[in-house]
Amino acid sequence: MTALITGGSSGMGMEYARQLAGRGYDLVLVSNRQDELNAAAESLRAQFPVGVRTRFQDLAVPDAADSLFEWCRAEGFLPDVVINNAGMFFFKELLPEDLDKAQAMVNLHVVTVTRMCLLFGNAMKQRGSGYILNVSSMAARIPAPGITIYSATKAYLKSFGRSLSYELKPYGVGVTTVCPAAIATPLYRLSEEKMRLGVQLGLIKTPQWLVKRALRAMFRRRRVVSPGFMNVWLPSLIALLPGPLVAFLWKKLK
Repeated sequence: MTALITGGSSGMGMEYARQLAGRGYDLVLVSNRQDELNAAAESLRAQFPVGVRTRFQDLAVPDAADSLFEWCRAEGFLPDVVINNAGMFFFKELLPEDLDKAQAMVNLHVVTVTRMCLLFGNAMKQRGSGYILNVSSMAARIPAPGITIYSATKAYLKSFGRSLSYELKPYGVGVTTVCPAAIATPLYRLSEEKMRLGVQLGLIKTPQWLVKRALRAMFRRRRVVSPGFMNVWLPSLIALLPGPLVAFLWKKLK
């Protein structure tokens, strides 16, 4: 059994790798950070009696999924599990100079994941088994200034994954979309002190907590899972905010 994990060299991706290795899966880690990738592979090989391959690749380009799929075929395997975890984040008012960064986010969250699901999903469909896990976000339900592209792309992932799960389920392929709230990873670039305080207050969950629940949902073939109490109240609370108040808060924050 083999699991392919994008963004697998750190944060939630590394935790997906640890927990899947603990279940006996050989690993394929994909990342655009070579040093982190090498260190992650060495660490996992030392901890678990599983095979660990690495693929250094930028997934924020239009043909990334196709290149990765062809590499896997050339290496002589196709994964039983695909974790589409790679992501990027920035918080700011969009300006023309952000076009390249915005396009990279659309490529990474939308184009690459869509093509990964279709290419690897079709291989699983022909085999009659497999699991795909797409990482969306609680932000999928919070279209807000500052995270304009992020929330829109995560909303796409949630809608796309849910729809695709119906198409692939009759062929033995599970598609699950996980929508985490705040997780203690480097993605948000919080200071160590703020991260620790958030975890202590329960506002930020650990990768171990999130990944355990996401994998459990994936193996049970649940379509969408939104772990944590913040997923219950925060989006609904923000939706109640009047437009003028949102505009006022954004003016103070930006």
